[in-house]
Amino acid sequence: MDLDPGTAAPRYQSGFGNEFSSEALPGALPPGCNSPQKAPYGLYAEQFSGTAFTVPRSEARRTWMYRIRPSALHPRFEPLVRQLAGGPLHEATPNRLRWDPLPFPAAPTDFIDGWVAMAANREAHTPSGVSLYHYAANQDMRRVFYNADGELLLVPEQGQLRLLTELGVLEIGPLEIAVIPRGMKFCVQLPDGQARGYLAENHGAALRLPDLGPIGSNGLANPRDFLAPVAHYHDARGAVPLVQKFHGQLWGCELDHSPLDVVAWHGNNVPYKYDLRLFNTLGTVSFDHPDPSIFTVLTSPTSMPGLANMDFVIFPPRWMVAENTFRPPWFHRNLMNEYMGLIQGAYDAKAQGFVPGGASLHSCMSAHGPDAETCARAVAASLVPARIDHTMAFMFETSQVLRPSRHALDCAQLQPAYDDCWASLPSTFDPNRRDA
Repeated sequence: MDLDPGTAAPRYQSGFGNEFSSEALPGALPPGCNSPQKAPYGLYAEQFSGTAFTVPRSEARRTWMYRIRPSALHPRFEPLVRQLAGGPLHEATPNRLRWDPLPFPAAPTDFIDGWVAMAANREAHTPSGVSLYHYAANQDMRRVFYNADGELLLVPEQGQLRLLTELGVLEIGPLEIAVIPRGMKFCVQLPDGQARGYLAENHGAALRLPDLGPIGSNGLANPRDFLAPVAHYHDARGAVPLVQKFHGQLWGCELDHSPLDVVAWHGNNVPYKYDLRLFNTLGTVSFDHPDPSIFTVLTSPTSMPGLANMDFVIFPPRWMVAENTFRPPWFHRNLMNEYMGLIQGAYDAKAQGFVPGGASLHSCMSAHGPDAETCARAVAASLVPARIDHTMAFMFETSQVLRPSRHALDCAQLQPAYDDCWASLPSTFDPNRRDA
């Protein structure tokens, strides 16, 4: 079956965490009762819950769908022969790791078969933690997928993604992100013929905007810049493979209809996109390099205030104006575990070796910071206002130790000499010298 619902440009609704509503046919949303005895147009009412029923109202994520056929209309799922690439997790390591970009596949590979597991800190069925993947694909999906293990944060590095979801169509490319709720059915098409990027699978509390605290009411990511789709249904009969990820494994069945058949919906458990170029970057206008937390776009909190299950942090173009300050990210050891990627350009803490599509992992209390070349340049720099431009790096940061996959430690892209970028740092200590 052709799953393409049309080539018309997708339409969006603005806001984060809103109680959205949308209908593709007039009057398809029933008034008053969420589950009326007879829904308009002969549709079926179905609730899509992303949180427990009794969580505080401010935490609740749920959407009512009015669809042509209920999701319950499917046969038995069976394990698929082809599972996600990457293999099992290795033991945790305190060593600093860095990878070159993974290659594009030679054989036809859709978005799901293009996942490669890189690291995780919990098993897929646990109610906390994250699993991290890279993806590389060169074929449109001819099947529909949903992830029962967590919500998905998609970060493209090359190529556009057209996401056909139950609630409508999202289109994203490099310098944009999308979040797909846990359990939301979707299909991925590749308008450019191939695509590559990063994936974070969040098993914990749903991603949300960070609190601003002393920053006040403005800054970082603005809620109005997040975009949710409008209803766009696909009513067709014919064989459609439906795949789910459950407990880390892929299971499948075959439907005789398109499951992307939601005619109307309302709620706040929705897919959404965000343009990273709209991030309102904040920083010092006096001295010192601020903590990376000031660059947080989205966060998944834990029960301990201030300690994140996962933060999504970006390092966008910005002005550097700090006086009497070592301007690159300082040398540090950190409670958090940092998995870093690069979408475009160069990262200001590394002179070489870290390229778009690549990644690095610095675990809890692993010492890291600028490489020797960057450090020498920063110490000698004239501290005039300077613009860091044409760049976009990011971090998936988590409070729980990440274990690399077997593939991540065995693949040819792992850089065996990563530690060497700090090896030439000289000792400049002189007990007879005191700099002003």
